[in-house]
Amino acid sequence: MNIPLLSTMIFLPILGAFICTLVRKESSDNSRRIAAFVSCINSFLATILWYSFEEYNLDFQFIEQYSWAKTIGVTFILGVDGISLFFVVMSTWLSTLMIFGTWYSVKERLREYTVCCLVLQSFMIGSFTAIDLFVFYIFFEAVLIPMFLIIGIWGGKNRIYASLKFFLYTLFGSVFMLLGILKIFAETQTSSFIDLQNMNIGPHLQIFLFLSFIASFAIKIPMWPLHTWLPDAHVEAPSGGSVLLAGILLKMGGYGIIRFCLPLFPHATEMFAPFFAVISIIAIIWTSLIALGQTDIKKIIAYSSIAHMGTVTLGIFTLKPDALIGSIFHMISHGLISAALFFCIGMLYDRFHTRDIEDYGGLVKIMPGFCIIFIALSFASIGLPLTSGFIGEILILASSFSVRPITTAFACLGMVLSAGYMLNLVSKIFYGKFSNKLGLDKRLDVNDYVKILKLKPFEKMVLTILTSSIIILGIYPSPILTPIRRTIRQTHTSLSKVTISRLE
Repeated sequence: MNIPLLSTMIFLPILGAFICTLVRKESSDNSRRIAAFVSCINSFLATILWYSFEEYNLDFQFIEQYSWAKTIGVTFILGVDGISLFFVVMSTWLSTLMIFGTWYSVKERLREYTVCCLVLQSFMIGSFTAIDLFVFYIFFEAVLIPMFLIIGIWGGKNRIYASLKFFLYTLFGSVFMLLGILKIFAETQTSSFIDLQNMNIGPHLQIFLFLSFIASFAIKIPMWPLHTWLPDAHVEAPSGGSVLLAGILLKMGGYGIIRFCLPLFPHATEMFAPFFAVISIIAIIWTSLIALGQTDIKKIIAYSSIAHMGTVTLGIFTLKPDALIGSIFHMISHGLISAALFFCIGMLYDRFHTRDIEDYGGLVKIMPGFCIIFIALSFASIGLPLTSGFIGEILILASSFSVRPITTAFACLGMVLSAGYMLNLVSKIFYGKFSNKLGLDKRLDVNDYVKILKLKPFEKMVLTILTSSIIILGIYPSPILTPIRRTIRQTHTSLSKVTISRLE
């Protein structure tokens, strides 16, 4: 293809954001229509990217390199492979669904909100397509700005505290990664990932570089005990911000470890793998126990996200191909599931203005369709077979058991705990008696409330797309697993060489 597809997908939302700034305040609804139109185009381009991707080609595809960047010392190279492809697709699709899913809830400063959403979409795509380390760092850091504004402007009562905590935590970790990138450039005179793959970095230098990179990625995931910023950010963020935070931004940490740490620093990765496996188990069990004691619905899903990402890091540091494949698939699956759950929470809050599970009860009688969708999503979050949540978890646990059976047994305990807090959540919200705190008018009967509280067209569309995608991937995951598998086999070769050299 002669079309610069990746750069178009990056800069088209920027152009859309600029057009939105020209919209007058009195007609700010037009900015939402512009954002939806631009995002739909980008989603279409992402679909073309997926369709045109050659799954048997192990190299980077759709490569774009611009010579003008060399004048400032940066090699602006873009490309995708089996690892990054689906994160690009998910970034565009979830961004589009986020705009439609919050169509009825965001009403204040709408023009600015759509600008932030489009800019964030651009930076997310840039992070997953950048091949040069400096370009990756720029996009990786740039996503903080629009998300900081989304939380700080459209968030809850403690939005300033949550947004500052989110920004400072993630920025602090990224400083270490910048130092690592500068050290790589000083030693090798290149920051191109393609060139660095063919270079042998010394074991001692690998340790320094691995620690500098992992400091940034561990906070972004976030790993225990660096996770405390996430619950605050989720609770205060608007539902659209929570969707992209859980669906995409957390995945940048796991993606970064697989993309850079494993192939570039295999010696250091293998050295620290047992330590991070233990950290992952602590994250799974500790945050699951905390989730059991929460009453705020958003906090429950936020802590469950940390537990699920703990499963992802357990798979990554198992250092086996199937576990790495499962980790990538689980990130994609969790992105869809968590996005759908946060959409559901936002829809409940818009109708009842509370997120305390003790305030709910009996909604199955007045929101039966919504109840079915929420239960299906809860089962997917638990990892029930025939949902996408099962595929990634079983690949991770099966591979991890062959390497670390004891830690894997504790990871399975985390699955039991997840069933506990998700089923408790479903029980409290949908079953039992109606709560007086819901503000229901006793003069109206059940049928009246079924009509009043029914989902609006865009809400139905968003939840239908996400729920059906989760079920389809749970039944037929091959379209995603096959491209990932072929690329991971090549990435795993670097780790295998380290193991073989040690045995010799």
